Amino acid sequence: MVSDRYGVDMSDETLRQLDLTQIGEGRYKAVNARGGVVPVGSGGDDPDFTPVELLLASLAGCTAIDVGLITGKRASPESFDVHVAGHKVRDDDGSHLVDLQVTVSIRFPEGEAGDRAREVLPRAIQQTGDCLCTVGRTLQVGTSIGYQQD
Repeated sequence: MVSDRYGVDMSDETLRQLDLTQIGEGRYKAVNARGGVVPVGSGGDDPDFTPVELLLASLAGCTAIDVGLITGKRASPESFDVHVAGHKVRDDDGSHLVDLQVTVSIRFPEGEAGDRAREVLPRAIQQTGDCLCTVGRTLQVGTSIGYQQD
């Protein structure tokens, strides 16, 4: 195992990465190692997600996956929505988001299985915020970002 200065595993097994390529003026495509593509735009007239929207989508997606895995062991939801919002500000720290709020709305079927899923839902939401959601935890604890030119 290769560790960084904090003792964190920095092997290929822990590495997450993607590439971003320009496809037009103010438009890019993000491509993951499995060939998945997500268009990214600068917020002009195109329907592409902006980088901030992708960050919010990542937080919502991470939350939904964690909560869904926990509650889904008890019952399949009849409806499942996650709403994420925050305010983009510019202050002495530069541009950033503040007051991020994640709202999970799940409706489970009536009956014993649905009751079990409803029972674990609050703890599942708490766990995703406290320790499970990598996106949310990264935003909460922060990390260094190295910028360089190739």
